[in-house]
Order: sequence, then structure tokens, then C-alpha cells
Amino acid sequence: MTEIIPKKYSLLVATSMGVRLTPINSQPFHTSDTFKMQATSAESNVASIASYLGLPVKVLTTFVKDSPISHLIKNNLGSRRMDFEGPEFEQTDPWGYRHQINMADSGWGARGPRVQNDRAGEIGRELCADDVDLDRIFGEEGAEIVHLSGLIAALSPKTSQFCLDIARAAKKQGSRISFDLNHRASFWKGREKELARTFSEIASLSDILIGNEEDFQLCLDIQGPAAGGQGLDEKIDGFKEMIGRVQAAYPNATYFGTTLREVVAANTHLWGALVTDGTDWEVIKPREIGVLDRIGGGDGFVGGLLYGILKDWDAKKCTRFGWASGALAATMLTDYGQPTDEEQLWSIWEGNARVKR
Repeated sequence: MTEIIPKKYSLLVATSMGVRLTPINSQPFHTSDTFKMQATSAESNVASIASYLGLPVKVLTTFVKDSPISHLIKNNLGSRRMDFEGPEFEQTDPWGYRHQINMADSGWGARGPRVQNDRAGEIGRELCADDVDLDRIFGEEGAEIVHLSGLIAALSPKTSQFCLDIARAAKKQGSRISFDLNHRASFWKGREKELARTFSEIASLSDILIGNEEDFQLCLDIQGPAAGGQGLDEKIDGFKEMIGRVQAAYPNATYFGTTLREVVAANTHLWGALVTDGTDWEVIKPREIGVLDRIGGGDGFVGGLLYGILKDWDAKKCTRFGWASGALAATMLTDYGQPTDEEQLWSIWEGNARVKR
């Protein structure tokens, strides 16, 4: 009888860490001279829900050796209760490697947020399986769920291969794969055929697929919803039909999901979600939430959804927890949710914003 070895980590993510510069007091970037700087990445944002709620999390990434930004990032990941691992590269010269910079204001009222990414020299583009011990990470340590993002899978030819290697090695050792498609046209330019093959293979190995209707169409060449009415119910029905086509094309996946967002103003959104576990659907029609900063809300949803899956909850409970995790992230100055406990998130779902003493 084969011995089942417990996995050390509940969740493992591969990511390119960087920093975000945000003007204080919700001001536009171009008029500001004072900024908050934080360590950030979409994938570590996802992992924060599980780590703050006490599950063991690991981050695979890269660092610039002796960089003060690297020190800031390591300190931040440690403060989020995350283990991290990755090679360190010499900057080489002032024009060499560095961590990405995300310049993003939060918007206010009728003025929407504006975001610009400066990825020149990004060290995360060097992610490579040759620089990490996949046999140890997945064969000896192990991870229940490995979360990959289309942002990393399309970042460079090296990172595309890295994500493939991660997915293959993790699947071989019994990990479940979560893949958030996250299509970015600028990343795909000139690499469409190559990336289509990469994304298709990762999706074929995945247990959890997340994306909006454009993600499924542009990344996996799945026919989108039929043209028709633009009402919410019609959009939901169209998405369900499209997911049926995704299920037929990628039968190994169990969970499929997306968020629904309507922007009333920068600080008021209607927030919803759709998830299926292959049998049941949970549809959360958009509900009003307050928004301090919208960046990271979608990552918070994915993080909450994965937390529920790790806890073996049903599709309804996972989806509602994901919805609440995304709503929590939108109230925070960081890009990631920092829940105190599960009860805080269930209070958000229930609409209970009363003081807790």
C-alpha cells in the first residue's frame, strides 16, 4: 500500500514580485509628490487570504541581489506569513535587472483609477525551473494547490516554460492546479501561437480555471457567449453556455469561475460572481460594495475561492467566501486582503458592518 505523505503547503504560487507606488489621499498620480510604496504581485495577493487565515503558503519568485527593494519584498512576504524561495541575480550595472514598478492611483468618485506598469529590466522574466529544485518542492515538501496566472505564463519565453514545468511537476505529485487566465494583449503580441499552446497545456492540467469571457476566448480559443440581450440574466446565461464549452474542451477541470463587476463610481461598485464545480452553479448577482481601492479585488476573490476549496467546502460556500474576500480587499490600502478571521469575511457576506466589540 502506497503511503500518503502530507503536503507541507496548502497553497504555492509562482510570481514576479515588484512594488506599487500609490498617491496618498486618493489623488491622481501626475499631481502628487507623496506616495505610498508597497510590495505587490497579483499571485501573492491571491495567496494572502490563505496565509492570513493560518494556512501554510509558499511563494516561488526571483530577486535582485543586494537590492533594497528585494529586502523590502522579503520583509513584506515574511510579514504576510509566507515562505518564499527563488534565485538572486546580480543587477550587473545601472541598466540591469530590477523589480517591476506599478504606478497606480485609486481614483475617486467620477474619476476612475489609472494604472501604468514599468516592467523594463524586470527580474521576474528570468523565472526558470533550472534555478529551483522541483523534485524537492513538489516531491518532498508538496503543495495541495498550485496557483498559476496568465500574467506570469505570458511574461517571457522563460516564464512560459517555467509555468509549464511547474504544472507538470506539481500534477505528477498529486497537486491540484489553479489557473487564472488573465489575458494581456501586450504580453501576447507576436507570441500568439506559442502562448496558445502553452495556455492550452496548462489548462489541460488544471483543476480550477478562472477568467472572464474574453480570457476564455483569447487564451483558449473557446467560442464566447452568443450575441443577444445585454441584461444581467442574459450575460449570466451566456457565460454558463460558454463554460459548458470549456468543460468539454478541458474535462480534467472541476471548478470554473469568474467575477462580475459594474462600476457605479470609483468608490462604489456592484460586485458579483459565478462559479461551478461541474455539478452545481452558484450565482451571486452584483451587490453594492464600497471601494477604497479596486486593485486586487479579483485576486482576493480567487484567494477566497481557493481557501474554500482547500477547506473542502461546497461550491456555494466557496463562492460566497471568495466574493467576501474580494470585497474585503477593495476596502484596504494594500492590493491584498488581510482578514482577521473567517468570521470577518462572513460578516461582509451577510452585510453586517456593525462594530464588533
